[in-house]
This record gives sequence, C-alpha cells and structure tokens, in this order.
Amino acid sequence: MSTASRALRGAANVAPRTRDRVRTAATELAYVPSPAASRLASGRTGAVGVVVPFSTRWFFAEVVAGAEAVLREEGFDLLLYNLAEESVRAEFFDVLPLRRRVDAVLVVSAALSEGERARLVGLRVPVVTVGPRVPGLARVGIDDVSGAVTAARHLLLLGHRDVTMIAGDPDDPVGGITTRARTEGFCRGLCEAGIGSCRERVVPEPWGVDGGFRAAERLLSRATLPTAVFAESDEMGFGALHALRRAGLAVPGDVSLVGFDDHEMAAVTDLTTIAQPVREQGERGARLLLELLGTASAADGAGSAAGAEIVLPTRLVVRGSTGPPGRTPARAGP
Repeated sequence: MSTASRALRGAANVAPRTRDRVRTAATELAYVPSPAASRLASGRTGAVGVVVPFSTRWFFAEVVAGAEAVLREEGFDLLLYNLAEESVRAEFFDVLPLRRRVDAVLVVSAALSEGERARLVGLRVPVVTVGPRVPGLARVGIDDVSGAVTAARHLLLLGHRDVTMIAGDPDDPVGGITTRARTEGFCRGLCEAGIGSCRERVVPEPWGVDGGFRAAERLLSRATLPTAVFAESDEMGFGALHALRRAGLAVPGDVSLVGFDDHEMAAVTDLTTIAQPVREQGERGARLLLELLGTASAADGAGSAAGAEIVLPTRLVVRGSTGPPGRTPARAGP
C-alpha cells in the first residue's frame, strides 16, 4: 500500500516500471485519492478561513475574489464567515467555529478589538489582515492618509478653497479606522494650503450610497454650497452625485466631486477618484498567507513573517466630475 501511495504521489524512490503499473491500475479502477486521508496524513485541513464584515459589498467581494483565485490554485478551499450583524460577530469570536477547520485566516477590513485579536492569535495558525493595521499581525493594505491628501491637493490645485468632505461615522466598529485616516489626510491637505478649521468642513453620515445622498442634502440646505466635495468612498460619492444632479446642479460646473476606491461604477458615472488596487490586495494577502504557512512551525503556527506589512500604492484617476470652480458660489437647490 505504501508503494502505491508513493507511486501516485510521484515520489522519486519508486521504480519507473512500478509507477506505471500502479497508475495504470488506478486508471482502470477509476481510483481517486481521498482528500480527507491526505489531510490527516499531512496534519493540514486544506482550508483557509476568510472573515469579512459584509460579504456582498463591492470592496469585500473583490478582495475575496482575489484571494480565492490564488488559494484555489494552490489547492486550498475557502470557508467564508460573514460578520455583518453584531450578535453574529460576538458569537463568532466567542465560539471560534474555524478552530481546527482551517490552516490560516484572512481577515478583510475588520477592525479588531484586543480581545478579538487575541482570540485569533490563540488559534496558532497564520493570520493576515487586508485593510486596517492590527498590532502583531501581518497586513496588506494602502495608505489611506496619503490617498486622501492627494484628493485634497487635486481640488486645491484646481483652484478650490471652499472644500468639504463627506465622511462615514468615525466611531463605526467596521469602517471607523478608515474614516479617521481619510479625514486626517483631507485635513492635512487643507492645512498645507493654509486652510484651517478642517473639522468644521467634514459632514459625517453612515457609510454608503444613502449616507452620501443624505450628506449632500445637508449641504444643499445651506445658503451657499462648497465649490468642491471629497467623498470618503466612491459609494458615498455616488449618493452625493445623485443628490446634486437631482437639485439641478452641474457637476463639475457648480460643484466638483472626487471619491475614493475606484469602484467598478466610478468610470460609468465619470467620477474622479483615488484608485486603490482592491483585488490585488486579496491576491497579495493570500500569497502572504501561503508564505507564512510555508515557514510556520508546529510550535508557534504563525510563521517567520507574522508581522510583515505590504502597503500598495494609490493613484489619482481624473475623470469628468472635477474642474475649476465657477465664477460665483453655487446656491443650494430646493
């Protein structure tokens, strides 16, 4: 039996004639090796756990797609854990259903508390995060501060001085870290131009298209609109764009608008944005997991690159939603 196993695996210590006879017999019998048996022999599960706050939203779906392409090529299955509801998240970290079911864990854009981080580390398997930095864990992500600085500079270089930011909730348990980082970058960009009172220029609303729409409605309730708006995400930008055009305002004639992410619909809506390589972050996160698995020891289960960090670049994509300010301030719509 051991000779047949070695022959089917292609081991070098099997005579060529014997290997051919074993493979011929396996073909005639339609024999397929048992994945479960192979995993028992290797001590591996052949699966990677992927933890996401929202599995169907564009950013998270793109990251998972990138990771899956890399991991499946290496023979790994993905176990997806969607923690959209707070009660589900609490139960997940209390029970940890991925214990002994996965060889590694990929956490996608989920800010972890110290207790949650400790629970994942306690699994004694490699853990990689895509998104916010988590102390002690390997990470793939972008520099949100730098990207937001670029967005602010773009509007300022066009001549805008009355600039406002539409942002998510800085206390949101999922996106709060990103919101705070992009707000910091926006304020830093304005400070470079000598524009103060930055925090008064930030309009917070819950993240998403609806939040962007409501934030723009709040701007429309003012006597005078800003000449330019930076939306924390493209999806908030889509909502703002809809509200502004519904009020009869021209974008960029009356108000310039820049987003962040380069969502798949950004080109369709002609939205200027800060592009980030979303799918590539999933791919690089998966490759980093494979590297950690290759260097992990039975003692620590983490790998020698457990604290590694890969920061991918962002870039400005100029489309038709930004331009120089008009001659007179735009008045709010009805």
